[in-house]
Amino acid sequence: MDLKDSTSEGSMGSLQPSSIQIFANTTTLHGIRHVFVYGPVTIRRLLWTLAFVGSLGLLLVESSDRVAFYFSYQHVTKVDEVVANSLVFPAVTICNLNEFRFSRLTTNDLYHAGELLALLDVNLQIPNPHLADPAVLAALQEKANFKQYKPKVFSMQEFLARVGHDLKDMMLYCKFRGQESCPAQPGPASGGCSGCLGWYRSVVVCGGLLGWYCSLC
Repeated sequence: MDLKDSTSEGSMGSLQPSSIQIFANTTTLHGIRHVFVYGPVTIRRLLWTLAFVGSLGLLLVESSDRVAFYFSYQHVTKVDEVVANSLVFPAVTICNLNEFRFSRLTTNDLYHAGELLALLDVNLQIPNPHLADPAVLAALQEKANFKQYKPKVFSMQEFLARVGHDLKDMMLYCKFRGQESCPAQPGPASGGCSGCLGWYRSVVVCGGLLGWYCSLC
């Protein structure tokens, strides 16, 4: 009697579904319940297994491609160009890195601003004369001769206006919207930048596409 009961209990235990079979029959994942079924392996079960594995593989391949595409940071840039029928002359600033014209320097300029211009030292002497161009050195020695020289009043504003560059001497021509001359005469640039001249009638982007052309020497 005990042997029969134990055999019956063992048979019932072997018929109980496994955890993965329970999960396959309760999940909504399509096709998996046909793979993990009760009973022996059949042709129908093998076909469902191939279909499920193939579909899962295609899903992973496509997902990995989209993930790689996302991390490539693809972007699209759109530019809209609007043609303006009427343009105002733009604000333009032109600077010459050579702030001062050596030919306009005077003895009084060197006396007051020679050290500031790095042309003279604190003793009003020419530093490192062997490094200078012979022609420039000769002109500098003539202008830096302070023997029996009586200094005059020095104005930095007058100095910048006189020694700074004049755009009229550098510009060959200025053409705007078919006109041979610019609408406004340039003036000293704001901000105290020596060697800079500019037009300030408006503040817009300038360039050849807007009809503004300028040629410098």
